[in-house]
Amino acid sequence: MLKTIAQSGLPKVIPLRVLLGLSDPDGVDWGRIRALQFNGNNQHSLLKIVSAVVCGLLIVQLGIGEVNILLLGLWLAGLAALYVYAHLLYRKQSEWQRKTINRSDMRVFYLVSLGGGLLWGAGFLLFAFSSNLMTMISVWATLICLMVGSAMLLSTIPLSSILFISSSSAATIFGWLYIGSPHLALASLAIAVLLISGCLMTGRSFIERRVAEASLSEKSEVVSLLLKEFEDTGADWLWQTDTSRRITHVSPRFAHAIGQPPEQIEGKPFLQLVAGEAWESGKFSTALHELADKLKRRDSFSNMLVPVQINGENRWWELSASPKLDDNGVFHGFRGVGSDITEQRASADKISHLARFDTLTRLPNRLQLTDAVRKAMQTAEQWNGRCGFMMIDLDRFKAVNDTLGHPVGDRLLARVSERLRSIMTDNELCGRLGGDEFAIVIKEASDTHYMELLARKIIETLSRPYEVDQHTLYIGASVGTAIGPRDGRTVEMLMRSADLALYRSKDQGGGAFTHYEPKLHVQAEERRVMEMALRKALENDELSLNYQPVVSADSGGVVGFEALLRWTNPQFGVVSPAKFIPLAEEARLIVSIGEWVMRTACKEAMQWPSTVKVAVNVSADQLTEVNFLSMVISALEESGLPPNRLEIEVTESIFMHEGNGAAEVLDQIIALGINLSLDDFGTGYSSLGYLRKTRFNTIKVDRSFVQGAAKNAPESLAIIRAVVAMADALGMSTTAEGAETEEEVMMIKKLGCRKIQGYYFGRPMVAEDAKNLFSMFEPEQLEYSKKTA
Repeated sequence: MLKTIAQSGLPKVIPLRVLLGLSDPDGVDWGRIRALQFNGNNQHSLLKIVSAVVCGLLIVQLGIGEVNILLLGLWLAGLAALYVYAHLLYRKQSEWQRKTINRSDMRVFYLVSLGGGLLWGAGFLLFAFSSNLMTMISVWATLICLMVGSAMLLSTIPLSSILFISSSSAATIFGWLYIGSPHLALASLAIAVLLISGCLMTGRSFIERRVAEASLSEKSEVVSLLLKEFEDTGADWLWQTDTSRRITHVSPRFAHAIGQPPEQIEGKPFLQLVAGEAWESGKFSTALHELADKLKRRDSFSNMLVPVQINGENRWWELSASPKLDDNGVFHGFRGVGSDITEQRASADKISHLARFDTLTRLPNRLQLTDAVRKAMQTAEQWNGRCGFMMIDLDRFKAVNDTLGHPVGDRLLARVSERLRSIMTDNELCGRLGGDEFAIVIKEASDTHYMELLARKIIETLSRPYEVDQHTLYIGASVGTAIGPRDGRTVEMLMRSADLALYRSKDQGGGAFTHYEPKLHVQAEERRVMEMALRKALENDELSLNYQPVVSADSGGVVGFEALLRWTNPQFGVVSPAKFIPLAEEARLIVSIGEWVMRTACKEAMQWPSTVKVAVNVSADQLTEVNFLSMVISALEESGLPPNRLEIEVTESIFMHEGNGAAEVLDQIIALGINLSLDDFGTGYSSLGYLRKTRFNTIKVDRSFVQGAAKNAPESLAIIRAVVAMADALGMSTTAEGAETEEEVMMIKKLGCRKIQGYYFGRPMVAEDAKNLFSMFEPEQLEYSKKTA
């Protein structure tokens, strides 16, 4: 293939510096162009030498008797030497057959042209200094002929021609002025300007023509290579028809695609070959009808997908073609290219299915559900009807996933999808959004009672026990519903409304369904604004700590305080911890807030007697934070609080994520001498297992058991007795939470709990009040009664 000359095309106007070869702009291979210029100039090398010899001899003849014979001989010898050298130089370069020449290589050719012009000009000056006017005119005419020849023969290299013409013209102008003929000097100047202008025009035309020819040749070669590649590879094949739409010039690849010998295909109608049995019955597919119409109307077509039948087998072809027209516009048939894309089509169908269906449950995925909602809303708006969208979240599924592993969780999701599929009708489309979230699109939902019944049925169906890998699993479902276009005029708004309703159902404890109401959006917006305010709470000094006393069951003396976080905001007032703590965990603010609590509690505990401890609650997110331990150590060092006066309280939720390293962190906390307390004991699933993994200092009995024991509930009494006995056997202490009445306190003491915490002994108080308690009493003498509380 020819080397590319015009990589990005020539500029519309070639600059003079570029035309003369003084600079090479980007985008064009000028080295290749210079090679073409040299080859064009070299074609006339013999003619130039012969012309120079003839003109030289003619001038010598004119100078005999008028010019010094010695000078004339030296001039002729110099001229001959120059042209012999030029001939050898051109011949040497031609033998190399160079495909590219750089600018530095062209300098020698420029010097040869300049030298030739100077020698011819010197010859004219010999006559100007010693000859008559008529002889000078004859020499001048000869020189003009040489300049015209240079403008014609050297125009492929404009700078060479310009150097020759300029140098020789300068000599003639000087000669005419020397003998006092300014009009002839002016004529010489005018001739030089005309010849140089013509040379530039011819040179520009040469470059443009050569680039166009090379580009056309390159394109022709590329087309030839592509056609050859078509024939040599099995990917695509060429096909042609005549004016009657019959096959002509059958290529081997096309015959292989048809599955018949070329001689049997030649002359058959193209549609008959691809239609198979449909040719006889006339029952063409829509794509074949479209193909027939294109051929009949003589329209071009591209990448048309056509189902064909080859030897009884259904295949898919991709066809492109355009009509063949001669120079007079007469139609001669079609010429096109085709390829068999059956395998690609099957792969595309499979990919399309995977893109629209969930691989685990084989239910429609989020993409297909979104499309279904969009179509349902369009239909509802068109017929002034209503459609519905229902979001489903599985209750307690996370506990199954974390305790039994993801494989069991995946099989459980498959069972859930089977149950959902079994209660669907033609009016509903059920799919999986991701994780343990499912959704249902209700095409016709004008009857809200119907949606309520469906939601109850879903909850009841999904709440029945599952048998998975010899495990009996109990989960539930929460449902949020929204009706379009009432609850959202766009797909995103409708899904958002259902999500808000689902959030309310989950907030109610699960196992419930909620219809969307506008106030849910208001609450969600309030939650968003509250989250933004919470992000600035630390910076604005809006957080504070209250301390609730923990007393000895025997003496009633204060043995510690539990640090309780409080938030007071100018906009929301005093915000309940039950409201902002979950928000902080969701917004991933709990780590920074928890660090502030830890440092503040340690600092303020230093104001109390050395026997009083401070308990700080720590969430799972805090405990698994990389820098948690270093933060606790830093808080102790900065405050000066001994490790044995700090008690970290955790709940069983920290163990719910397998592999999160919680047990290892707890072991390191104990190793530092920090006390460890297990809060809300007995409300989880595997508390005994947690006690086996980690040695806690204190077990806190949940308030619900304390209240039950005060009412003589057998279950609560048995649980507290068991916890106390187990703690005593393991060397652990017990703290009863939520003691509010004297009866509850007496029952707790009777059951053997060592420490008590609750409103009976004191409500949470600010740090200053906690400090003032010890300014009046010694810790072992400080007792609370309901009256003083």
